[in-house]
Amino acid sequence: MNFVCRPARIGDAASCAPLVFASGEAEFGYMFGVGADECIAFLRDAFGSRFGRFSYRRHRLAVDVGNEPCSILAIHESGKVVVDDLVFAWQVLRHFGVTRAVGVLMRGARLAMELPAPSRGQALIAHCATHAAYRSRGALTALMTSVLDGEGAQRCFVLDVRLDNVRARALYCRLGFKAMPKRRAPGKPGLPDGLASERMGVDRSERAEPQRLLQRRSSLR
Repeated sequence: MNFVCRPARIGDAASCAPLVFASGEAEFGYMFGVGADECIAFLRDAFGSRFGRFSYRRHRLAVDVGNEPCSILAIHESGKVVVDDLVFAWQVLRHFGVTRAVGVLMRGARLAMELPAPSRGQALIAHCATHAAYRSRGALTALMTSVLDGEGAQRCFVLDVRLDNVRARALYCRLGFKAMPKRRAPGKPGLPDGLASERMGVDRSERAEPQRLLQRRSSLR
């Protein structure tokens, strides 16, 4: 099936919020401390904002012939971490109120130890998910490829994958991602079981080399 990859739009909020939630149901449930419906309500509001890591401006989509989102991901650059944290704090305060926001921000900080911000010169790919009706049909592969092979200044992309998500890890390996050296043992104390993750990365110059070799071989035939 062919998919069109495009930037997300503010009008995509209602259809994209459940997809963003699906990218990390356990993580969002832990951080916000509420059920799926309220998590999605927060993500829908945040997706409609022009700013922050949940904004529609950070997300890209693979859509079908009817322009319905099939797959989603977000791209976060290292230079925007501080502003993103401030925007997130404001969004949490506005949505949950002061008393509940304190717990959300504390759990969010704990989760950030397991899912750290990108280092300088890196771009973090996050919120990767595919609608259930389009899984195993190449939507996320098409979307990831459009990002990795697209124009842009970033050379190194990183992402985090849960240790128990074998299927997603296999996809990322096929796209050229490799496990990065651990700065510490996975599984930060205080996090629920099952939230331990592995950071993977790909250098675009290394990814491009096999493609150049294939093109060179084709030209010699």
